Amino acid sequence: MDILLQLVNFVLHVDVYLNDIITQYGAWTLAILFVIIFLETGVVVTPFLPGDSLIFAAATFAARGALDPLAIFILLSVAAFLGDTANYWIGYRIGAKAYTGEVRWIKKEYMERTHKFFEKQGGKAIFLARFVPIIRTFAPFVAGVSRMPYSFFVRWNLIGGITWVGIFTLLGYFFGNIPFVQKNFELVIVAIILISVVPIGIEAIKARQEIRKSKMEPEG
Repeated sequence: MDILLQLVNFVLHVDVYLNDIITQYGAWTLAILFVIIFLETGVVVTPFLPGDSLIFAAATFAARGALDPLAIFILLSVAAFLGDTANYWIGYRIGAKAYTGEVRWIKKEYMERTHKFFEKQGGKAIFLARFVPIIRTFAPFVAGVSRMPYSFFVRWNLIGGITWVGIFTLLGYFFGNIPFVQKNFELVIVAIILISVVPIGIEAIKARQEIRKSKMEPEG
């Protein structure tokens, strides 16, 4: 419980922690951000790491002159691309065992949720998943498990990674220093998280409606 509370506190106050990191490590901050984004997208056991909020906060500091915005965009795009690539090949090696629940560090419910997202969206799922927490971490893994052709996967991986990092870098750079955003940074982070999970909520509602509809239809 303490770890969970610390994690929530870190996500909601990522700007405060990032300020401490910049003060302490200076230019090495970009390397730390690179590692965090790589782990969040590339290791299936770390979906809890901040992605959207961290990029947004980093770009906010870039607008103040503390970091280079172009370096943030390039390095974190590379981190996102490499993370998804690593996750794909991990899933490829593990294969169908990931769905059995036998692999202790993989949550079966997350796998099933991501698989449904894949079935609904097809190849676009790799791109769209970039903007959905947890799904973002499991999507490339599921793509590997499902043996999605790598040539197909890598195209959506590249487009998705660049778009995701680019959007949140621009948002943080141009809106992060607005007085209202600075004073209510936690609320902005919560809003980003809520907006990110909207696709999951919509798909969940649709799935329930389809299940109810199938139960109401008379059997032939």
